[in-house]
Amino acid sequence: MSITIPDPATLLVGTRKGLFVLTCDERDDRWTTSEPQFLGHVMQHVVADPRRDGVILAATRTGHLGPTVLRSSDLGATWTEASKPPAFRSGDRLERAVDALFWLTPGHVDEPGVWYAGATPQGLFRTVDHGDTWSSVDGWNDHPSWETWAEYPYQGTPDGAMLHSVNVDPRDRDHLYIGLSSGGVFESIDGGADWRPLNQGIVGEFLPDPDAEFGHDPHCVRMHPAMPDRLYQQNHCGIYRLDRPDERWSRIGDNMPSETGDIGFPIELHPRDPDTAWVFPMDGTDVWPRTSPDGRPAAYVTHDAGASWQRQDTGLPTRGWLTVKRQAMTTDRADPVGVYFGTTGGEVWASVDEGDSWRCLVRHLPEIFSVEVMPGIGSR
Repeated sequence: MSITIPDPATLLVGTRKGLFVLTCDERDDRWTTSEPQFLGHVMQHVVADPRRDGVILAATRTGHLGPTVLRSSDLGATWTEASKPPAFRSGDRLERAVDALFWLTPGHVDEPGVWYAGATPQGLFRTVDHGDTWSSVDGWNDHPSWETWAEYPYQGTPDGAMLHSVNVDPRDRDHLYIGLSSGGVFESIDGGADWRPLNQGIVGEFLPDPDAEFGHDPHCVRMHPAMPDRLYQQNHCGIYRLDRPDERWSRIGDNMPSETGDIGFPIELHPRDPDTAWVFPMDGTDVWPRTSPDGRPAAYVTHDAGASWQRQDTGLPTRGWLTVKRQAMTTDRADPVGVYFGTTGGEVWASVDEGDSWRCLVRHLPEIFSVEVMPGIGSR
């Protein structure tokens, strides 16, 4: 079946062994995959700046040289390393050192040079010069409760406890949310100078106190761009929604089919409709296989803010044990919205009809960590 794509699409695919760029030619609906850039480097998260054409940042581990940030201002034609990568302050009382840079988020539209980076251990860092020099967000990294909120030294998370899901309120640059694997969701209303937990209603099945104030395991937290008071969360223990100023999350994953469950890593939002979101469920049984439940891969979509969910598997394998990581699913701004995801088996899948049907764009890439759409030329 021929699929009509109105504009060229560009996907930035970060893998365990480098960066790949997927582009679509609108004339014949043919996708092409670039040669790898930084082959062998871990590309944890690669994000294009929606505020500045041509700018891309990559959170990476460059071979044996440790974690750093790479920057391009010409759509990836050339790259430079940050002159001062994210790092804890000299003389850090806990002797913390950045093990991995895990997450990148562009700052507020009124702060065009600002980006945030989340790390392992659970550190938060900020740049004001488009990613060249980075500084510690001391209000978080040196918070008196950091050692209680964070997991350090980390033990329970396979890839280490990381800080992720940095969300900047488009109405207020000082209003921030972050997510911690092995920690929970936290909020700041003063630009990161102070923080508080925001985890009421989240079930912590693995915690001694399932209603604990912190210690939870959000996998991905998203703020809706058209309704910033609405947050969605895919947690280790379910799918949740929070409508501020409420303080208590609602487990909308209870409305998923019982045989599928509501465990997974990514959650992605429709750019215009705050009631529409997509998840990609994982098998959450006791040994945590982290693959498609019963080997039957599918995305699930809600069009009513989680009151109901519909399975979307047309075009996907009838049997397959796929794993999709938290940054490896994304949406574009087209109409209808395109939905994309990458697997740990090196496949990139796309839907140009909001998940109603799927097509595999490329196979046999290295393990995929992130899939992001290039703004502007990458909006399909």
